[in-house]
Amino acid sequence: MASPKGIWKVIAASSAGTLIEWYDFYIFGSLSTIIAAKFFPSENPTAALLSTLATFAAGFIVRPFGALVFGRLGDLIGRKSTFLLTLVLMGFSTFLIGCIPSYETIGAWAPILVLLLRLLQGLALGGEYGGAATYVAEHAPANRRGFYTSWIQTTATLGLFLSLGVILSIRRLVGVDEFTNGNGWRYPFLASILLVIVSIFIRLRMNESPLFAKLKSEGKTAKNPLKESFGNKANFKMVLLALFGATMGQGVIWYTGQFYAQAFILTKCNVEYEQANTIILISLVFATPFFVLFGWLSDRIGRKNIMMTGMLLGVLLYRPIFQELYQTADASHKNIASTSSSTSVNDDKKQTTIAVYKTFDDSSRLKTTVVQSASGSITKDEVTLNESGKWKMIALVAVMVLFVTMVYGPIAAFLVELFPTKIRYTSMSLPYHIGNGVFGGLVPFIATLITTIKGTDYLSGLWYPIGIAALSFIIGCLYLSNKSAKEVTN
Repeated sequence: MASPKGIWKVIAASSAGTLIEWYDFYIFGSLSTIIAAKFFPSENPTAALLSTLATFAAGFIVRPFGALVFGRLGDLIGRKSTFLLTLVLMGFSTFLIGCIPSYETIGAWAPILVLLLRLLQGLALGGEYGGAATYVAEHAPANRRGFYTSWIQTTATLGLFLSLGVILSIRRLVGVDEFTNGNGWRYPFLASILLVIVSIFIRLRMNESPLFAKLKSEGKTAKNPLKESFGNKANFKMVLLALFGATMGQGVIWYTGQFYAQAFILTKCNVEYEQANTIILISLVFATPFFVLFGWLSDRIGRKNIMMTGMLLGVLLYRPIFQELYQTADASHKNIASTSSSTSVNDDKKQTTIAVYKTFDDSSRLKTTVVQSASGSITKDEVTLNESGKWKMIALVAVMVLFVTMVYGPIAAFLVELFPTKIRYTSMSLPYHIGNGVFGGLVPFIATLITTIKGTDYLSGLWYPIGIAALSFIIGCLYLSNKSAKEVTN
């Protein structure tokens, strides 16, 4: 085990790389509406957005394959070398997305290249998390594993926080028009290469995990990690329980509370882009410390009960919370205080743009833009909330992120303790990335798709995460144990 001073160096080094990998991964989701316009045909904005969300989801779907490939490497050659490789792969994939010409320039090659690089991102992330979580856990004393690994858990949310912060800063620096219609949106992708170089330098100075180094020196490392993880009946049973009783529910709670909430506020509530992302940012600031709190608490009262409580709260409260989000932005019941309009003509594109501005008596505003061209017209609403509405949304999103901290804070320690050291990287990575990559990562796409089906409404998409979380809650309650750190010896 590492010394108290040493463990914090381990956490800092692991977290730095993991934070950057999540930053790279989240940029794509945060810029999905712009990417839809740049890399997909623009005739049908809804179809373009769904295509972008599907491409975003594809990166999640391949994460289990990354878990198998890099998990196997991690159990064969070591934790350090493997997640150094995943960092390089992720960083360069993100950088190259920022270099791809638009659909107008290279046609169908644009979405194809984006998809290929997105798949590389997913493969890399599939190997990253298991390595970082295992590396920290194998340096930590058993009775504090939940607390120490919970710092790794904060990096996913901090990566989203960093990506949004960089996006908003660049958007203000270059201007909204250049960011949206020019090349400003590319800069967050290109900037990732600088972050990756710094992280590579940090990780090159790390030592191998002491538990893995001991196994290697004794010649006891796994000869075939995949066979020993999934060919062994007892171990494979634990893999399935980890997936269906924990990570599946954790995944949908996480991506609903952060990603689908962001997409919902932007596309269903039509909140202005910068204000919507500011709402997410402030919510994350309030809720992020609870990852560490619930990780620490899991060392004392056990992992399972905390995670199950987070799932249950999501199942019971998602629809009321999202209903409140929608009603907070809904302008249909408000009294209009003033109205103005403007018209502009783009002769090059043969487009006429009509913008109508409404200010309501509560100081909120609505901008309705109608773009008319030979192919038809497109209408877009943009709501700017007053201070009261903005802080109400911040509180609602922060509550949902609190659910995320309950399911995600303890889960690294929970997964590490399920599996023996020699096959830990492989065994824990697969259920984690199926639960998060497939079930969780598909939340924005499936939930948005459901709302396009005839007879559904803006809340119908929530039945997907609610159903998955409810199933995982039932399986977890019935079959998982609630051992605290005091009862864990491996």
